[in-house]
Amino acid sequence: MILYIHGFNSSSASFKAGILRQKLEGTDQKFAAPDLPHWPKEAVGKLEALIETAGCTPVTLVGSSLGGYYATWLAEKYGLKAVLVNPAVRPYELLPAFLGQNRNLYTGEEYELTQGHIEQLRQLEVPAITRPERYLLIVGTQDEVLDYRDALAKYAGAQKIIIEGGDHGLTNFAEHVGSIMDFASL
Repeated sequence: MILYIHGFNSSSASFKAGILRQKLEGTDQKFAAPDLPHWPKEAVGKLEALIETAGCTPVTLVGSSLGGYYATWLAEKYGLKAVLVNPAVRPYELLPAFLGQNRNLYTGEEYELTQGHIEQLRQLEVPAITRPERYLLIVGTQDEVLDYRDALAKYAGAQKIIIEGGDHGLTNFAEHVGSIMDFASL
């Protein structure tokens, strides 16, 4: 199963989720891309439930931005493979700029981002990954939101695809789906 984990203020209707969904359509592979709550602990709880109900079905996580942060925590907890697309390395340092009222870009849901959200993110910190071979890192060098070099340092030893000029949304994501499938052994 491919479990796609969207980023901050995104949803299962995101560009990258749609590409993966389309690629797996008509195959035997299961695909899940849940809409996640804005509270980190609730989001991770929902993802854990999906992983635990997969049973013997192998799960590969694909996390984008904040979803990459969640995927790292889950990969370490469950010993899973994870593909990280422009992952947030320290979202608890970035997101304080968004404290206050927010609106999900896809669902229109409005909510208040609080210091409580930031503290929950800190609790999900993975200081260092334990098995770099379980990770595939896909980063763009022109990411306007996150510094790709932070991800290169955090995921040292992982397989890497570095896209010269790639932005945060990774508009050429479809070109890399084959590499994701190969990594997931699909």
